[in-house]
Formats: sequence, C-alpha cells, structure tokens
Amino acid sequence: MASYVFGPVPSRRLGRSLGVDLVPFKTCTFDCIYCQLGRTTCKTTRRSEWVPLEAVLRDVEANLDKAPDFITLSGSGEPTLYSRLEELIGGIKHLTRVPVAVLTNGSLLWIPEVRAAIAAADLVAPSLDAGEERVFRHVNRPHGDITFDRLVEGLIRFREEYAGQYWLEVFLLGGVTAIPTEVEKIARVVRQIGPDRVQINTVTRPPAEEYAFPVGRSELQELAAAFGDRAEVIAEYRPGPEAADFAPQREDITALLRRRPCTVGDIAEGLGLHRNEVIKYVNELVTNGVLETRLRGRTLYYAVAERRDPPGTKTP
Repeated sequence: MASYVFGPVPSRRLGRSLGVDLVPFKTCTFDCIYCQLGRTTCKTTRRSEWVPLEAVLRDVEANLDKAPDFITLSGSGEPTLYSRLEELIGGIKHLTRVPVAVLTNGSLLWIPEVRAAIAAADLVAPSLDAGEERVFRHVNRPHGDITFDRLVEGLIRFREEYAGQYWLEVFLLGGVTAIPTEVEKIARVVRQIGPDRVQINTVTRPPAEEYAFPVGRSELQELAAAFGDRAEVIAEYRPGPEAADFAPQREDITALLRRRPCTVGDIAEGLGLHRNEVIKYVNELVTNGVLETRLRGRTLYYAVAERRDPPGTKTP
C-alpha cells in the first residue's frame, strides 16, 4: 500500500518534520538546475487530486504518535499542484494541533484559489531565486505559463492576504546569482514582498545540473547582509546535532551501503524509506565523512567512504 507520509526527519528550520507527499515524484512547475531530487519529469501547471485525500489523512493520523514539531506539505514536487489542498489542511487541523507548514516554490500564488487553499496553514515558505526574468528562466526553468512578473505578483499578493508566518527562501548560486548586482535585484523584490524571515541557501547536496555551483559560507554570510536584519543563512554546511531517535535510519543506510554502492532509489526501496528521507540522511553522512559519492555516467551512487590514512602516517 502506498504511503504518502514520511519521517519525521530532522529539519534545521522545522525541527522534527513529518513530510506529506502530494504529487508523483518530480511533478513540478519548475525544473530548477539546483534541485536535489534531479530533473523534473512532469513539468505542469495542472492542479489535480494526484493522490486520494482520504488516504493521505489516514496516513497523517497514523503517524501522529511520532510527535512531530510540524506537519510539512512538501515531498517530491510542488505541493500547490494538489487540487484538494484546502480540504487537506482543514482535515489535518481537525486531527491535531500540530502546526502545518507548506514548502512551495511560490509559482502558482498568482492564482487566487491557490492562495486561498493554503491560507489556513500556520507557516508558508515560498522561494525566490532571481531578480529578473532572464535569470529566473535560467535557474528555475519554469513552465511556459509562469513568468517572473506572475511569480512576484503572487508572492506579494499572498503576503498581503496571509495571516500566518511567511518565510521566504532565497537560493544563491555561484557565478549566477551570488553576485552583488544580482543579489541587490533580488533584495529589491524581497523588500516589496516583506516576509517575516528571509532564509539564504545554496547548493549543499548533489544538484540536478553539474553547473549549479555552491557558495561558500563566508561569502553567503556577506551576501545575506543585503537582505537586512530578517535574513539568516540556512545552508547546511554541517549537520545539526544528531538526535538519538534518528540514529537507526543512519545505521540501516550505512549497513546497506557496506554491501554495495546504491542510488537514492535503491536505498529507498531496500529500506522502505521515502526518497526525501534518504536524501536527508545520505547527505548528512557524506558531510560527516561516513559516506562518499561516486558518479557513473549521469547516475549518482553512495558508498561507505574508504578509509584514508592522514598524510605522513604509515600503515603497519
């Protein structure tokens, strides 16, 4: 039986986040060059009941005993493409007082019914990765129905109407948007929107395209200053504290990879985990030096890191 809920997974922004996946894998309005899930396979603006509402609510209810800090509508694509989103959020709030977050690329907020559908969420975190049409098309590779002006219009309109917490994520890329002139263009738009927080991010996991380059911590901190006092850097250069209740997942993944290198899909299938959970854990383990990545053609594999003696030491 399909499961539409995953986690909780540790989230720097949201604590213990219980994820809810509402669209098929890589069904999105964008095909961002930096996406950690890879290339978009179904680029669309068509809103549909991609998964059955009643089944999703049953899954959420069955996982409430895991004590999440947030129930997060995100998953493997753009959640606002789910046509029964307003009913889903209402149904979740009928089940629990755990706050609901929506992580969205913001691309459909120019549509009034989409803004209405997520109005009851406690937290909405859209994104803005460019300050003009040309760069927007390069970085986000949007569906043809979506223009930069429409994106910005939706972000501003939603800010005007929405009563909950509004956190705007800005994703900066080396050589593209991590340039003072481009940052200032984005910052001007951000000032028009007026979010409660501005969260600055960059590539810290294998991106969809090899030319999506990361920005170093110190440079990102300097660029963040352009966004004012509400800005914070959220890029996960180092993993957060390892909670004991997440240790078994890490151990299972490492044990599997001791036998053979695997892709994210292999790990998810082998351990019965959601792809988003796997991505969270393997990238943390890579950062810690426990795992390493191996590229074969265009396919990324993960393996247990080979032990290397420090320079100048001799193996007896």
